[in-house]
Amino acid sequence: MVPGTRLPLLTWCADSDIPEVRQLAVTVDRWWPEIEAFIDTGHSNAKSEGINRVIKLVARNAFGFRNADNQRLRTHCVTTRRARGHLRTAQL
Repeated sequence: MVPGTRLPLLTWCADSDIPEVRQLAVTVDRWWPEIEAFIDTGHSNAKSEGINRVIKLVARNAFGFRNADNQRLRTHCVTTRRARGHLRTAQL
C-alpha cells in the first residue's frame, strides 16, 4: 500500500463543496479494507462475479423449463472452460 494516501484523499474530498465528492469520501472510507486488500494482493472477486452473471443469464434463458437436472447440466456446460473455448494444454 502506498503509505499516507488515504488521509489526504479523504480530507480533500470532505473539504469539497461538491456533494458527490463528499460522498466519495464516505464511500472510500467505508470500503477501505476491501480497497486496501485489492491494492496489496491484486486479487478480486471478479471471476466469481462473472460466473454468477453467466449462471443468472442461463437461468433467465431457461425460464419455463422445469427439470432441475437439466438446469444444472446447462449451468455446468456454460461455466466450464472447455465449453467456453479457453483450453490450455494442461486442461486437455
